[in-house]
Amino acid sequence: MKKILVKTLHPGMVFSAPVYIEGNNLLVPAGIAVRKKDIDHLVKWGYETVFTEGDPVVEAPDTGTDELEPAADPLETSGGMGGAKKKNAGTVLSLTDVQENKSAYRSYIDLIERLDAVLSNVESGISIEPRTVDNLTGRLLQAVREEREHIIGFILGGEVSGHVLAKNSVNTAILSALIAMELKFTHHKVMQVVTGALLHDVGMLRLPREITDKSGGLSDAEVQRMQAHSLYAYKIITKELLYAEDVGLVALQHHERWDGEGYPRRISGPDIDMGARIVSVADAFEAMVSEKPYRNSMMGYQAMKNLLSDNSRRFDPDVLKAFIKTMGIYPIGSIILLNNGSIARVTEVQGDAPLRPRIRILIDEFGKMFKQDEGDAIDLLTEKSLFIARALDPRELSKKRG
Repeated sequence: MKKILVKTLHPGMVFSAPVYIEGNNLLVPAGIAVRKKDIDHLVKWGYETVFTEGDPVVEAPDTGTDELEPAADPLETSGGMGGAKKKNAGTVLSLTDVQENKSAYRSYIDLIERLDAVLSNVESGISIEPRTVDNLTGRLLQAVREEREHIIGFILGGEVSGHVLAKNSVNTAILSALIAMELKFTHHKVMQVVTGALLHDVGMLRLPREITDKSGGLSDAEVQRMQAHSLYAYKIITKELLYAEDVGLVALQHHERWDGEGYPRRISGPDIDMGARIVSVADAFEAMVSEKPYRNSMMGYQAMKNLLSDNSRRFDPDVLKAFIKTMGIYPIGSIILLNNGSIARVTEVQGDAPLRPRIRILIDEFGKMFKQDEGDAIDLLTEKSLFIARALDPRELSKKRG
C-alpha cells in the first residue's frame, strides 16, 4: 500500500485503485476524481497521508459535485492499509446534545437511580419486594417504546458518572428488551427477560470489592470467585426476591456459550435458556461500548463488527441476527462521517438496509454546526448520492464542537 501525501493531492486527480483515508475508510473509489472538497476535508480533519494500491492515471477536471460511487460494505473490505497520521485528536463529545431531550434523559437517569437503590438494599441485606423491580421493568419498557431513539442513543453517548453496576444493568436490559421485541416475544416473556437483565449481575454484590474493583488482571483463584457471581445472582433472584425459575436462569446462564465453553455449567446451544442467550449478546455489546477502569469504550460500529465475527462460538446466531436487525451495523446514536464531509448521528436503523440508516446532520459539509434536532434529517436509503465513509469515535469530533 502506497502512502500519498495530502499536500501533493490536487482537484481532478484520478487513481487506478481506491484511495483510503485510514483502515478501510474510503476517500474516493478507483476512477473517480478527487475533488477540492475532498482535499479540504482532509486538511480540516488533520490527515497528512492517504493510501492506495494504484497510481494517478488521468487528470480530470474538478466538477465540485458530490457524485461518488457508493462505498464498499465496510464489513466486507479487507484491512492491512495502515492508518493515516492525524495532527490533532479532537475533543470528547459532551452530554449537551443528549440532554437537550430532557424528558428522555430524565427517564434514563431515573431508571439508573432506581436500580441503584435496589442494588444498594440487596447489598445491605435489606428485604426487597419483587413489585419494586417489576415497577422498574415496566418503566424501562415504557421508556423504550416511547423514547426508543434517545434511550438507545444514551447507551452510546451518555456520559453518566457513578452507579456503574446499575448503569450497565439498565443498558443491558434496554438492549435485551429490543431483542426480545424483535423476536416477537409475548409481553409476559419480555417482562421476564428484562427483569432478568436488570438483575443479571446482582451476584457481583456478593464478591469482595478488591476483586470487582481491580483494574489489573485477576489470578486464577480470583477468576473462579468472579465466575461465581452468576450462581449468587440466581440465588438472590429465586430465593431472596422469590422470582420464577425463568428469571433466575437468565442470570445463571448469561455467561454460558453457544459452543459449550462458558460457565458455570458448560451447557451449549439450545440447552441455554433463551432469555440468557439474549442477555449474553446485550451484555457483551454493552461491555464493549461502556467505559471501564482498564480501557476506553469502543464505538458502536466496532463493537458490532466484533459481534459479527463471533461465528457461533459465544452467541446464538438467531439472537445475534435479531440484535443486528434492531440495532443496525451503525447503531442508533453512532457518529458517522459522510462522503461529502458532513458529520451526522444515526437516528434510526433500517433492518433490511443496515448500511443505509436514517441520520441527522450535526456538522454540515460547510462546517456549520447544529444542535441535536436542528440539522437536516436524511434517509440514506433514498438519498443515493450520500453514503457513510466511516464511523467516528465521539472523541474524534472536531475541536470546533468542543
